[in-house]
Amino acid sequence: MNTNRKTAIITGILFIIATAASLLSNVLTGSIAGAPDYLVQIAANKNLVVVGALLAFVAAAGSAGIAISLYPVLRKHNEGLALGSVGFRLVEGVFYLVGVLGLFSLLSLGQEYASAGPQAAPAIQVLGTLILAVRVWAGFVLGVIAFCLGAGMYYYVLYRSRLIPRWLSAWGLAGLALVFSMTLLIAFGERISGPSGMLVLLAVPIALQEMVLAVWLIVKGFNPSAIASGSAKVE
Repeated sequence: MNTNRKTAIITGILFIIATAASLLSNVLTGSIAGAPDYLVQIAANKNLVVVGALLAFVAAAGSAGIAISLYPVLRKHNEGLALGSVGFRLVEGVFYLVGVLGLFSLLSLGQEYASAGPQAAPAIQVLGTLILAVRVWAGFVLGVIAFCLGAGMYYYVLYRSRLIPRWLSAWGLAGLALVFSMTLLIAFGERISGPSGMLVLLAVPIALQEMVLAVWLIVKGFNPSAIASGSAKVE
């Protein structure tokens, strides 16, 4: 098995890990952190929150790993965009980690809230609102914008180079446009509380595309003629 085939398989596995971990994390923590009495719910569901936070950490690492894994192949076709994709997906991972820290902070705050007296409760609620807002801005706005920029760069290179079928790259670019529109709706919404059920639907196309792409990379790999073309350019 040559290096490019190994890279394709590793990248496909990372796509599956990052997407699955992110979806599971949101399923476990979304309704809890989005509840009106989220401090009470977080304190009452400690184990789910911890597991969800750890899955978000895995998703952050996997997201950065995708661009890093693709870099050796993409740089032969466009080194600048390949490097940019790595940079933005690393930034994305950092913002996701901020969201993870926010979730752990809310867990500690929720436990404090459960044992606090009536006088301390309002101050804790204000602090909780601030932490929740930071988590949403980091995880659902700034982190997703960084994802759109980083992924957009490597999908553009994949489209131009024909390393994968163009319909698959075009699907990725279209899905990113929908996800970017979701972040704008969240950012300019009247209340920053994370994506609602309707907004989450905007992320479905890119999630499906990443799973299809993952299977394609694992089973088919990169287009051999495009690989040869990229190697010829480097030489």
